[in-house]
Amino acid sequence: MVSKNQIKLITSLEQKKFRQKHKLFIAEGVKVIQELLLSNFELEHLYVTEPVFENTNEKLISTIGESDLKKISCLSTPNNCLALFKIPEGKSIDESGLVIALDDIRDPGNFGTIIRLCDWFGVRQIICSEQTVDVYNPKVIQATMGSVARVNVSYVDLPQHLKTTKKTVFGTFMNGKNVYQETLSADGILVLGNEANGISKEVEKHITQRLAIPRFGAIKKTESLNVATATAIFLSEFKRKEQ
Repeated sequence: MVSKNQIKLITSLEQKKFRQKHKLFIAEGVKVIQELLLSNFELEHLYVTEPVFENTNEKLISTIGESDLKKISCLSTPNNCLALFKIPEGKSIDESGLVIALDDIRDPGNFGTIIRLCDWFGVRQIICSEQTVDVYNPKVIQATMGSVARVNVSYVDLPQHLKTTKKTVFGTFMNGKNVYQETLSADGILVLGNEANGISKEVEKHITQRLAIPRFGAIKKTESLNVATATAIFLSEFKRKEQ
């Protein structure tokens, strides 16, 4: 059984203010939880409907029924496990190599996918505007598939951070220069903007080099690319030119 107080606590963690209050976040699914268990994240408690994880402190595991899991899960179709992890203290920003900067990304799925892409392409640091969705949002954690354990995410006053950096600041625009023809620095910052409005005017002031992904369609009427899809293309091109 899961007590009413436990249910109240866990479901409250869907909201940022309660995650910040309790310093806890939710992870669901074997893959995501396993990745976090193997990382530096500290487990608070693990709820399972069947034995899944070995070498985990039994005192931190509760076996519950599927009906109870449905009460605490954020998913429309719950898996067989849910874990609470402690939110760690923020790490210092790692300025080495290519850094991704997110200007007001709002969709949790997009953000989680971008974290996963950074992990794939070896980008260790993401810096976010203060308006960007919370990295510990359950939907973000789910979309990372565990990559959040290997990518450092920091929230900053983004215009101020870009103003003071010594790195080349690349911005992604519809009317930028063709990314396939530009010289790209492996030691720069790549800025991606809001899903609907792109890069804000405050951030745009600090862009050093404007980049775009050219459209190759016959009539070139596609309005834009999904921000996560665009991230994959830009990262692939940056990394290709490192070789």
